[in-house]
Amino acid sequence: MSEKFKDSSKMAVFQRPAQNSGAVFGAQHPPRQDKPQSRKKEKSRGRDSFQDFQEKTNDAWDDGDDDVLMMSSHNHLHGSVSFNSRLAKPDQAPVGRTSSGAAPKSGLNSFAARDTALAQSASAPNTPSHHHPHHHQRLRGASGVTSGSSSTAGRFPARVVPGATGAPQIPSLSAADRDTSKREKFAVLLQAQQVDLDELRKLSWSGIVSKCRPVVWKLLSGYLPPFAERHESTLERKRTEYCNYVEQYYSTRHQEIHQETYRQIQTDVPRMSPLIPLFQQELVQEIFERLLYIWSIRHPASGYVQGINDLVTPFFIVFLSEYVPDDANVESVDVSSIKSTSLQHLEADCFWCFSRLLDGIQDNYTFAQPGIQTRINLLKELVSRIDNGLHRHLERHKVEYLQFSFRWMNNLLMRELPLRCVIRLWDTYLSEPDGFASFHLYVCAAFLTRFSQELQYERDFHGLMLMLQNLPTLHWTDVEIGLVLAEAYRLKYTFADAPKHFRHEGAAPLPPNAAAD
Repeated sequence: MSEKFKDSSKMAVFQRPAQNSGAVFGAQHPPRQDKPQSRKKEKSRGRDSFQDFQEKTNDAWDDGDDDVLMMSSHNHLHGSVSFNSRLAKPDQAPVGRTSSGAAPKSGLNSFAARDTALAQSASAPNTPSHHHPHHHQRLRGASGVTSGSSSTAGRFPARVVPGATGAPQIPSLSAADRDTSKREKFAVLLQAQQVDLDELRKLSWSGIVSKCRPVVWKLLSGYLPPFAERHESTLERKRTEYCNYVEQYYSTRHQEIHQETYRQIQTDVPRMSPLIPLFQQELVQEIFERLLYIWSIRHPASGYVQGINDLVTPFFIVFLSEYVPDDANVESVDVSSIKSTSLQHLEADCFWCFSRLLDGIQDNYTFAQPGIQTRINLLKELVSRIDNGLHRHLERHKVEYLQFSFRWMNNLLMRELPLRCVIRLWDTYLSEPDGFASFHLYVCAAFLTRFSQELQYERDFHGLMLMLQNLPTLHWTDVEIGLVLAEAYRLKYTFADAPKHFRHEGAAPLPPNAAAD
């Protein structure tokens, strides 16, 4: 079992009392008076809580997400074997064998019996194998341990081969099949006269099909109503309203009172996403300058703050895909080839969805940015609970969380991840209640602890800061983002309903909506 699941077992002690503490685990085991009672209860509580977690969250990911399913099944199975081995007496034969060498036939040790049978069948000649060719690679990505790793020697008697007869069956679909199945589910939801937003959020949590993403984002942002018959009228009204704002406010950008704001916008826009050709086009930069200036005039409590220009880019990329061919690379499209009317619609749609996003995290950008300050303190407290080794290492070398995580909160990890990964991340944020505020905290914690081992190799302040500001995510895909989100969901499950777990002396309170699901 991976270190992260060990940690979750420890934290789960606070959540659920032990049950059936006097139960007999299989007829072959005599009463265990020789074991300390406190240790038995601790282990039982941890295992029960983790099983409960898996049962209550089995619908958090789509059935087609093989990587997360593989990780969950792998850890659950080996957790059972490892737990059973702790119940055996010290003078007893290893789990999976009786003293006479025969395999046990009852209790949790049936896993070991199945291991033995599978090992024999695997060694037989001309036996067809259904083992997935990428299984070991997936397990390495999910838990860091492969079947051939020496670190498992002596801990587990044998390995159950997924797909073999008698072993737990894990559904395996090709990427094309998964996409087709998911596209069909989205089509059914979106073709309804009234879109079921709860079902749409559940389906979108594990990622949205690219072709459906523009309309789904508009629905989940609250820009479009769930009633299909009102879509056209709503779009027409909101786009006209934005055009009126442009006519009313944009000419004021040269007035002395607004000159500094507009100058800062003009400075920041050319710097955003410098590696993406789309955002270096003059026409695109004009759209961003106009949109950001109108937003800042309409929101005087915060005004324009450096960094929020990045938050428009995912909306722009997603909504632009509606106006280009399916096989086109959106990041390099020449927008001058698109009709001016379509560009006006695109600009208006981005403005309203961007405004909806910032309405939920506006305390991040008001005077003194109290929302960011609060979340940085919570991140520090959370990391100290889930990875105290990393936390103490950062403190030992005088690294303050404010020095690296301010940008994470201010830009929502836009500077830390490739844009394609940010779009996938936002699929989940839009599907979560208060996703850009509360859930983002857990994502940042999962993101930081993912690099725990590499960070603890650094032995000075400069090395740590250099790595924290340049984390190796350039080649990340949806797989890595999915694992980070899965860990973030586990942290939310552990802590969001137990806000006192955050409360060390001097610790900040939990965000108002973090415990409300």
